[in-house]
Amino acid sequence: MTPILAGRDAAKLQAAFPGEEVRPASVDDPGSLDAALAGAAVVINAAGPFAATAGPVIEAALRAGIPYLDVAAEVEAVADTFRYDDKARAAGVTVVPAMAFYGGLGDLLATAAMGGSDVADEIHLAYALSSWKPTEGTRASGRVSKGRRDGGRLVYRNQRLELRTDSAPVTEWAFPAPVGTQAVQAEFTMADSVTIPTHLKASEIHTYMTVAPLADLFDAEATAPSAVDDRGRSDQTFVVEVVVRQGDERRRAVACGQDIYAISAPLVVEATERVLSGQFPAGVISAGSAFDARDFLMSLRDLSVEID
Repeated sequence: MTPILAGRDAAKLQAAFPGEEVRPASVDDPGSLDAALAGAAVVINAAGPFAATAGPVIEAALRAGIPYLDVAAEVEAVADTFRYDDKARAAGVTVVPAMAFYGGLGDLLATAAMGGSDVADEIHLAYALSSWKPTEGTRASGRVSKGRRDGGRLVYRNQRLELRTDSAPVTEWAFPAPVGTQAVQAEFTMADSVTIPTHLKASEIHTYMTVAPLADLFDAEATAPSAVDDRGRSDQTFVVEVVVRQGDERRRAVACGQDIYAISAPLVVEATERVLSGQFPAGVISAGSAFDARDFLMSLRDLSVEID
């Protein structure tokens, strides 16, 4: 694939990616979006906050008749994207939101752990991060989501998202070695709590995040992540574990890797290549319903994956 870079500041894009084709575009100018997508085979939206960008770029993709994928982690923005299902079907366009660490990876792991079933009593999704130095994009998206919730928090209960105003509970989760048992914040709701229920039926989705990286996330003085290798990855490591329970049976899937931001690139690019090379239904679909979850996960060389 030959990339076409589009964004609000063409000069910054040209400086960051010399030699690549750059097209100026703004979500406030539908004509500029149409020009940016002219001749393109697919659009990958990596520009947040997605509450502001997803809708206009999806509309442009529908006008152009090309697939749309994004790396949104904002719960409300991903939920909003699924409201485009009828429009996408009518336009014959495939839309895959949240094809990233949050949203896509957890959905794929949950689907793989289900082992072909689509019904479970409970799905538990636990994240362990060694640290979490947020990018400015993460901070901006967080501010937007916080504003939409009026300071509340979302929790998936009884097969729907509920807005809560109480404090999230803290408990423990026993991660695989060498991480081991860690204090975690329960009810840590991310985009997975939107993507998973679109195709898997679970009465409850329980989500957890290790407590230590949350201090980084909410530290106003925290610096952005810095590269420690020639691929631009930070030294952050992660473990994501999914445990699915149906009756007395439990199945699990685990993924380990480096840098939650960096892993989003191979996730969305692999998804893009599969969408372009196969026959996919029109409409809005999540990662777990779009792809063979086990095969997809095993194809990513930057992930270490174990599936029961």
